[in-house]
Amino acid sequence: MTETPIRLLLADDHPVVRAGLRAVLETEPGLVVVAEAATAEEAVARAAHGDVDVVLMDLQFGRGMNGAEATAAIAARPGAPRVLVVTTYDSDADTLPAIEAGATGYLLKDAPPEDLAEAVRTAAAGRTALAPAVADRLMNRLRTPLTTLTRRETEVLALVADGLSNQAVGQRLHLTEGTVKSHLARIYAKLDVDSRTAAVATATSLGLIRR
Repeated sequence: MTETPIRLLLADDHPVVRAGLRAVLETEPGLVVVAEAATAEEAVARAAHGDVDVVLMDLQFGRGMNGAEATAAIAARPGAPRVLVVTTYDSDADTLPAIEAGATGYLLKDAPPEDLAEAVRTAAAGRTALAPAVADRLMNRLRTPLTTLTRRETEVLALVADGLSNQAVGQRLHLTEGTVKSHLARIYAKLDVDSRTAAVATATSLGLIRR
């Protein structure tokens, strides 16, 4: 009896990356690429056709929806395909939103081809597939919860790192300026710092935000 192939959708805004993924995956028995998407919106629409088992999702697209948002939109549908994030980013600012959005796995683009194929099969079976660096980071968050930031705190600090004022951060995230200040106060306490600059530097060195 022939094994049913695992049907894949490749979502990445770089044609060279999609071609590379296709070249690697189509040499693997039991894996077939049925479609590609150059935008997150296109990936969400294509994943709804019902003929995809696993979506390989990049996190950063040029414009519009990002990979975590697309993952959430795909995962929210009944009978949705699994989403395996394949990206170059491994900071908390990237991994946490994607995993919270419902990604089944998270792999880095420098992973060996055999790891990529294994992660696809693991995700298709509904099991979690995490890059070692990402798994280590998540374990460290569980061990040291006081020094980890919530998703909202991470968003606030990432915008502060981009040079935005408290007022501008509030406008971007639809928060009052007072709420932004409260988030910053908690961030300072968690990171044991007393300034915006120190908070950004410490969070960057711990891999909590990406610069």
